Amino acid sequence: MTGQGASAASNGPSILYVTSEIADFVKAGGLGEVSAALPRALRARYDVRILVPGYRQVLAGADAIERIGSLPGSFGIPACDLGRTRTRDGLTIYIILCPELYDREGSPYGDASGIDWMDNDLRFARLGLAAADIAQGLGDAGWRPDLLHLNDWQSSLAAAYLAWRGESIPSILTIHNLAYQGLFQRDRMPWLGIPDDAFQIDGVEFYGKLSFLKAGIFYASHVTTVSATYAREITTPQFGCGLHGLLQTRADEGRLTGILNGIDESWDPSKDPSLAHPFSSDDWCGKRANADEVRRAFGLEVSRGPLFAVVSRLVHQKGVDLAIAATESILSEGGQVVVTGRGEARFERALEALAQRHPGSVGVRIGFDDAEARRIYAGSDFLLMPSRFEPCGLSQMYAQRFGSLPIAHRTGGLVDTIEDGITGFLFGEPSLKDFIRAIRRGMVAFRSATQLASMRRAAMERPQGWTEARNQYADVYHRARRVVATA
Repeated sequence: MTGQGASAASNGPSILYVTSEIADFVKAGGLGEVSAALPRALRARYDVRILVPGYRQVLAGADAIERIGSLPGSFGIPACDLGRTRTRDGLTIYIILCPELYDREGSPYGDASGIDWMDNDLRFARLGLAAADIAQGLGDAGWRPDLLHLNDWQSSLAAAYLAWRGESIPSILTIHNLAYQGLFQRDRMPWLGIPDDAFQIDGVEFYGKLSFLKAGIFYASHVTTVSATYAREITTPQFGCGLHGLLQTRADEGRLTGILNGIDESWDPSKDPSLAHPFSSDDWCGKRANADEVRRAFGLEVSRGPLFAVVSRLVHQKGVDLAIAATESILSEGGQVVVTGRGEARFERALEALAQRHPGSVGVRIGFDDAEARRIYAGSDFLLMPSRFEPCGLSQMYAQRFGSLPIAHRTGGLVDTIEDGITGFLFGEPSLKDFIRAIRRGMVAFRSATQLASMRRAAMERPQGWTEARNQYADVYHRARRVVATA
């Protein structure tokens, strides 16, 4: 990396992409992966730069951070410096240098035990305020964005701060998961610089609390989600998390768009250095060799039966309880199961107990390692993904690319990425009965070499890159800028 500020991007409009995580340095989930991939895809058309908090992991991973300016504090939000670095491939990264808020051991959102930081409202108000300041020309005297691209509740206040200042700079808010809204007590408003008259239904108020995400939805120029199906789902009471009315209004105004995520080019089983045996859609011997490697790594018995995988955060949303309950049925039909992930303690304990009851048939690793996850995708025959809701999902696309057929609930982005019976299997209700029925459909396909090969090939060859998403975001950017220009 270098510390220079010149961008390797095109001479198109300038975009400040604001995120609480990026996989280059730190990630807690899919947001980090998207924040690393989408800006790179956009560089062909835009001068896109990323703004991220200066967590300890970012400071350790970034090389030659140049301090280029300072940003003022406001109310209870401390002042900070602004750093700038570049990735090895030339992507400009702005880093908020505020040790009192970010230089801590733990994740972007909580301590090592998983407890949220008590001052997360200040930490992410600082992110939103920094984005608004940069949009107004502060921090980097040589660069000013034409548009802000915000992500989830952590950066949502940027749109609100601009509105409260009377600025008309366009902003796009992408919702990666509506269930996480950034809710805080009303008495925190003075510390965050939120005006009293914003605490209303047409503002930041949400059932008596302050909602960062609602502020973003209300004040942003346009809202996107990470799949077309999820964009429709969140306008309904079932999936709208109490915000369905506002989101339906945005949809009626033409200001809500679903844009399916892609996956980056590193997900190529013929070239991936993580795999013991690279393979292609015509090389099932290589696929079997990876399965044997996974079995050895997880202490499973030698088998030519199907290998099922769970690669997931171990939380209720992901239907982990359904996967645990379905395991007995899988084992009774000659299958084996491998699991990797971390999450709620109750699920971690249940999975470890499951492995102890079925040594040689169930392997569990609590934790997450990217290279190991790739090996599991490459070695497994099926990916279990019974999510109760799934805004987009990346795991099913990773699995497909590596020839593992997802078995998934018919919801959100899973509907948009899995062709039932062609590139995977979908089931209708998030119930054990429906899930097991879909698993048995997978078992039938596994026993037919012709059907299995056809489905694997279709899954591995389906379009999964970022080109289509980039083009759709370009259209949203254009519309948002045009609306502001003509207002």
